[in-house]
Amino acid sequence: MGIVIRQSIKGTIINYVGAIIGFLTTMFILTKYLTEEEIGLTRVILEAATLLAGFAQLGTSASAFRFFPYFKDKEKQNNGFFFYLVTLPLIGCCIYFPLYFLLKKPISNYFITNSALFVDYYNWVVILALFILYWTVFETYSNILMRIAIPKLIREVLVRLILIIVYLLYSFHFLDMDGFIAVFIGTYAIAIILNFIYLSKIEKISLKHDISFIDKPLKKTFFNYTLFLIIGAIGGNLISKIDLFMVSSQMGLNYAGIYSVAFYMAIIVEIPTRSISSISTPLVSQALKEGDTKQANQIYQNVSLHQLLAGSLIFLLIWINIDNVFNIIPNGESYKQGKWVVFFIAVSKLIEITVSFGSYFLHYSRYYYWTLFFTFFITGLTIWMNILFIPIWGITGAAIATVFTTIIVYGIQQWLVLVKVKGNFYTHRIIRVILNLLLLFGLNYLLPSLPNPWVDGIYRTLIIGLTAIITTYNLQISNDVNQLINKIIFKIKELLCK
Repeated sequence: MGIVIRQSIKGTIINYVGAIIGFLTTMFILTKYLTEEEIGLTRVILEAATLLAGFAQLGTSASAFRFFPYFKDKEKQNNGFFFYLVTLPLIGCCIYFPLYFLLKKPISNYFITNSALFVDYYNWVVILALFILYWTVFETYSNILMRIAIPKLIREVLVRLILIIVYLLYSFHFLDMDGFIAVFIGTYAIAIILNFIYLSKIEKISLKHDISFIDKPLKKTFFNYTLFLIIGAIGGNLISKIDLFMVSSQMGLNYAGIYSVAFYMAIIVEIPTRSISSISTPLVSQALKEGDTKQANQIYQNVSLHQLLAGSLIFLLIWINIDNVFNIIPNGESYKQGKWVVFFIAVSKLIEITVSFGSYFLHYSRYYYWTLFFTFFITGLTIWMNILFIPIWGITGAAIATVFTTIIVYGIQQWLVLVKVKGNFYTHRIIRVILNLLLLFGLNYLLPSLPNPWVDGIYRTLIIGLTAIITTYNLQISNDVNQLINKIIFKIKELLCK
């Protein structure tokens, strides 16, 4: 995991900088200058475009990691791999974009009652989907080349900074609603251009290819794998978006806005994991290609441990300050309706970041098709749970539905990984992480509440945060973390002795 840790550091720093920018933007700019309905509109448009782009990818992102080891040859420009990476999504656009327009009437009817504003901007989704699609393609290629820092800088920092300007221009009436949506979408075009420029700097970009390089066995494997991904994407991509769409259609864009703000607070728990997964994916792909399941499983266990450790500590700091956050942000009383959305979505994300890396064992093995058998079942289950829970508990019901779905999805997946490829995320250190989290939650409830939310948040965070470092170190949860702490202690001692 040495290379993973080293390569992850830059990406993790960028992720945290982006998270801070995103948090401040969401909590203090969006909630102050945009209405709940306007926030909901931008989020529904973005998620709809992301869903459409996910379909149009035709499984490019996943298949790229699986098949790049077969093409890898720097002297031969990776045997035209970039050409295939660009061409497949273009074919997907020709299939799914016309289908999106054909379905305009039934989709519009679904949203028209409570979210009519989204229907007004229905066609704009295709433009944004195209931008997101190729932004993802270029970013994927950078990840394959083990260069994750600059693409993350563009995604997590630069785009967020540009969007702040867009929000302020709209709030101060320099843009009307049409102009706001147009510039909002245009921001993602800038991201594509910057990612392409970066790619051209680190790799000679060429569309030259030799179709004869792809022999018949590789062609057959690629076709079968891609077909599986295309079918699986129909359900898989929808699962992660259905809660927001159903909240929007059943309750309105204003509730979708509240749900989005709460959801953003919750997904902060997965930020430290993005770099670890990005840099670990090519390694596990290579190990499985070489048949080294032992090495692949070691990567899986290490990734799961560190992702749960980092995510649980972030979740802890969010939840102990949840009331303080809603007392501080503008219009906090309105957004406080999303308090338990934060909790349940965060729990679902903890489960996901602990077990989700196991999906690569199936994707990059000959058992990849097994995940297709339960994808549509899970999609149906997700829709049914949201239909059942949203009328009872509102936006909290959507979050509860997400938790149940996550448990079932990753429970089945881990069973398949364990039975078919002998992959297992579990080590005794996982239990230590969970016990440590419960201990820290218990300590938090013993701390007295202070009337000033800023003061309460600072003192509570310092005490719990420092205790978390001490208990994590003493429980010897992670050798990598302990070594890092030892280095910091050694450097502090050196400075004090001078």
